[in-house]
Amino acid sequence: MVIGVPTEIKTNENRVALTPAGAMELTRRGHTVYIQSGAGVGSGFEDKDYTDANASILKTADEIWAKAEMIMKVKEPIAEEYGRCRPNQLIFTYFHFASSEPLTNAMIKSGAICLAYETVETKDRQLPLLIPMSEVAGRMAVQEGAKFLEKPVKGRGVLLGGVPGVTPGKVLVIGGGIVGTQAAKMAAGLGALVTILDVSLPRLRYLSDVMPANVVTEFSNEYNIRRHIQTHDLVIGAVLLPGAKAPNLITREMLKLMRPGTVVVDVAVDQGGCMETTRPTTHEDPTFIIEDVVHYCVANMPGAVPFTSTVALTNATLPYAVQLADKGWQKACSENAELKLGLNVVKGKVVYKGVAEAFNLPLDTVDSVMAN
Repeated sequence: MVIGVPTEIKTNENRVALTPAGAMELTRRGHTVYIQSGAGVGSGFEDKDYTDANASILKTADEIWAKAEMIMKVKEPIAEEYGRCRPNQLIFTYFHFASSEPLTNAMIKSGAICLAYETVETKDRQLPLLIPMSEVAGRMAVQEGAKFLEKPVKGRGVLLGGVPGVTPGKVLVIGGGIVGTQAAKMAAGLGALVTILDVSLPRLRYLSDVMPANVVTEFSNEYNIRRHIQTHDLVIGAVLLPGAKAPNLITREMLKLMRPGTVVVDVAVDQGGCMETTRPTTHEDPTFIIEDVVHYCVANMPGAVPFTSTVALTNATLPYAVQLADKGWQKACSENAELKLGLNVVKGKVVYKGVAEAFNLPLDTVDSVMAN
């Protein structure tokens, strides 16, 4: 199979979809790998690193998209790339369709096969291609939240870990999944007082067992959210509904309950955000303020630490990419139920329920489109 890796062009996105090690594994198996010149530089990989791995370098994105049977990316195609997507071309990337109707419509129009990292799912409901970036984003949420709690950037002026004689800062984590767990671990490690909210009692029991003493767990409901946002310095939105739009758990009216300078970090921004006032921001301009509450809503948080993120992502995606390349997408998805769940839009048809429901689109079955 011919595999193409274009340079990511979303603002401040420095990751690349494939490391030289990943390229070597694919070429070793007889596949052709094209890398756009400079695609890996932001992550610390030079063109020579890829040619040493038997990949070929092409100068332009147009060449990559025109030659490749499978495109591997990190972020969803943006408007500039819509016209490059071809019928029957496999695009393997993070799509987060439910948060963007223009993207969904563009991919339907393209006729491409859109296989989304974020909805590849194992039998035990794990999301193996989302986990590594969720781990990065969860840890970064605390790192960035701590920074924006500083007074010069309009925060409350609170040091999360406190000092002897001063109470530590308080961190509220809404959602006890991968993002929430990593955020809680980081905040607890800094010495903050941490509360995790989740709707799953088994998950809360697990977190209660493994977290240090400065982390407490509570059931997530509107009453508890309203109560805690009044006293916590940093609020982290870590809610995920796979392939669907995140629920709004904090409304604009609820911001008035927070103290001036409270910081909210909405990691769910890629799925529309779990706060009513969320709108995507960039690393270049990461925050905005509403009702004196500092919002950090960067849509590609792991892009700020591209070496770590790129290596972690390739570690997770490569085994699936190998199956797709070796077998073709139809056979690979028919034999691997995890990959099959990654199919969202196929040859103009929406085949993932969360995407169809988000925009009231017709839903086709995966099996019907795979048969064609």
